[in-house]
Order: sequence, then C-alpha cells, then structure tokens
Amino acid sequence: MVENPQVAISHYHTLVQALANNVYLRDILERREVSLAHMRRGRALEQSGRIRFQEPPSLLLVGPEQKGSFLFQQQAYPFTLTLKRAREAELILRGDERTNGLVVLSGMAALDCQLFDYENQVGTEYLFGTVRCPALVEKLAQGQAIISDEREGLNPRNAFVQAFSRAVSRHIGPHVLTEQEKLRHLARATTSGRTAHMIEHLLQRMSRAAIQDLGIAPPPARSPVEEHAAPATALRFTTPFYYRRPGHPFHVALLVDAEQLPEEAVLTIDYALPDSLVIDAAPREVPVAELGEAGRLTWTLSGEAAGARGEINVRAGAYWAWCEIVLSEQASHHGQGGMPHPPRHGPARDHGEAMFLGYEFRNLEDTLDRAVYSPEERKILINTGAPTVQLYVDGRGHFRDSARLLLAELFLDVIAEELATRSLEGSGRPGSVADFHATKQAIIRRYGSEVHRAFLTG
Repeated sequence: MVENPQVAISHYHTLVQALANNVYLRDILERREVSLAHMRRGRALEQSGRIRFQEPPSLLLVGPEQKGSFLFQQQAYPFTLTLKRAREAELILRGDERTNGLVVLSGMAALDCQLFDYENQVGTEYLFGTVRCPALVEKLAQGQAIISDEREGLNPRNAFVQAFSRAVSRHIGPHVLTEQEKLRHLARATTSGRTAHMIEHLLQRMSRAAIQDLGIAPPPARSPVEEHAAPATALRFTTPFYYRRPGHPFHVALLVDAEQLPEEAVLTIDYALPDSLVIDAAPREVPVAELGEAGRLTWTLSGEAAGARGEINVRAGAYWAWCEIVLSEQASHHGQGGMPHPPRHGPARDHGEAMFLGYEFRNLEDTLDRAVYSPEERKILINTGAPTVQLYVDGRGHFRDSARLLLAELFLDVIAEELATRSLEGSGRPGSVADFHATKQAIIRRYGSEVHRAFLTG
C-alpha cells in the first residue's frame, strides 16, 4: 500500500498485469472482486476494472477438479487436480508471474507453483493448472515444516510433501510423456530471428575460411567438376588485389556469369572500407538482370591516405567473391587501367562456392548423430530426433536461445569434420584415421574460439 499522494505510478498497466498473473494472488482475485485505481489528489486518473488471471486458450487434460488421494502413515489424504495445455500462447516459466505449472492451493492459501517431479523438464512448457490439498495447511498448523526455508513454496524434504508430490506426479506424468513423445517425432524446429541471423553470419565466415584459409570449396551443385576442368567463376573480380596509388581514381570491377546463377539472382554486397576511401556508389543489392549482357559491375574509388586498406565481398546464391584494396605510394608502377593479374597456380582463394549455405533442424531417423553435413544441400542438419537436442526444443518446436553453447559445439564439430575431409582429399594424402583426427583437431584449435564467441555474443 502506497499512501503518499506524491508517488506517481509510471507503469500502471504493467502493475495491473503483474497483479493479475501473480501465483499467490490468483485464487484470491478469482474469489474476490479486486480492482486497481490510480489516484491523484483524491481523483481517479485510471481504473482497471476487475483484476483476474486470464487463462490462455487451452485443452483440458485432467479435471476440472479431478479427485485423487495419497497415503501417508496409513491415512488417505484427498486432493483435486486440474491440468491444461496452452494452445496459442507462450507461458511464463518462472517467477511470481509464472503462468506455467500447477498452483498449489490449500484452504484459502496459495503455497507454491511447480510441476513436481517434472519441474523444468522438456514437455512441460505449455502445461498449467491447479492442485488443491486441504491437508497441507492442516499439517502446517500442526507445526510441520510444509513450507521450505530454502526456497519459496513447499519443502521437498518434508515426508508429507514428498508423498503428496509423488501422487500428483503420477497423475500428470502420462501427459508430460505424451508431450515428450511428440518431440521425438518433431520433423522440424525453428530458432529465434536473432539466433538465425547469428548462424547465417557464422556460416558465411566459415565458407570464406574454407576458400581463403584452406583453399577448398565444393564442386558446382549441378554437375561434378571434371578432373582438369577450370573452376566455376560465376562471380570474380578482375583481380583479387587492387594495389593503387593515392590521389588517383581507379576502377574495381566484378565479372558476373549470369548463366551459372539462378533466375532472378541478386548480388548481395558488403563493404569494409575506411572513411579515407571514397566510393562513387555503394549499393547493397543489385539484381543480376540489371547488369545486361556485359555482366560487369564497376565501382570508382579514390583516396588520399597511403596505407588505406579495405575489401568488398559479393554473394549471389551459393557463389561468393572477394577483393582487397590497398593504397600505397609504392604502387606507382602498377597499371592504373586494371592490368590483368598473372595466372593462378593452385586453387583460387578470392572466389568460389560457399560450402555452408544454411542449416535446418530436421528429424534424421536414419542416424543417431546429433548433427550432420548434407553435401547435396550444403546445409548443416541438426537432428531433432537426437535425445540431447530434444532437451533444448520446447513443445512448440522452438530451439531455445539458452542452448547456444550446444549449437556452438554441434556446428564446430560438423564444420571441422567436413573441412578436414576436404583438406585431406585436396592434398592427395592417404586418408588415414590418424591424419583425419589430426587435421580436424587443428581446425578446431584454429576456429573453435571464434565459433563459440559468435554464439555467445551474437
């Protein structure tokens, strides 16, 4: 109760919602007509109307008020149970405003809100209801430690509470197991938009690492590359390294082979240029159809500061190209008209096809692996049928953001395994088990901290 008339309630509607959801007030608000008025100088500025808990749309699983009982010291004690499953709403899983779990009522008191033996388990995220047991308050009045000193709510060490908890758990157990069984057959799962965006950037980074750092890339998806065929160059800068003098405008040109790209393909362009490098235009997206038959996209750059360094990255579908730009006084003898760079020996590391195009949560019934790489789709597939993964997928098929460490572990393992396999294939060395494990561990040591940081800070 705030009696000071000078106190302003700045979040009035939030307070109304907090009172309506409070597990310890919920039964009182149902039995009594309670409202909240925002007063100032004796005048009501706002009035809530009746405050009461608004249940989400749900399916009734047990009850209402289904009778049950349990034995304690050769005496039967009754209770009633109502259990529901929310259909179209995300429930709050903890705190005084928790909407998930069973509110434990005894007499006129609310003692707890929990799911007993199934507390915090997968399959319970959308279960809620009430359990009424008059004997709890009676035992409390007799001096038994029904309420815990260590946590809010019932005392799990008290023998009477233990007997009550086991009985309630037996009643709700089959419904929790049904929810868990649904997850075992979950065909797809999703992540939050933030996690998906984070993973997309990670996969782009590791595809670039495959091409630039390790010199490997998958063959084109449409047909295998012949042994001596030239690599696909759907996207390619005229040179991977533009080494130019300060004070002289110069061109950077991207060559595009539209025939190798999907119809209606769009170039996605990222610039990492310092302020000292001036560019005539910096479009972020360019439809390939706008390039015409020439298949060429050109930028004009200039700068006055020697040592300025930047880069341009371009992606289209599975293809990727990159160039670096450096201004230096030592570049005085370099042709300013875009002199072609000498033929490359070995794999090109400034363009190629992305090895990791995406990811998907999918039930892989033919494997026990938690995650695998699909070379046909160039995707990392997270197996929703794996028990470890199921622990982090809720009842609506959403992968929890709190499980990012598991994702980091799965992505790192699959990426390292695929890169190690490709590295050994490209080197021509015999693929012994020892060589494979040594190569994989070297990749994990090289990129492991970067992968984990991406998931923790993304």
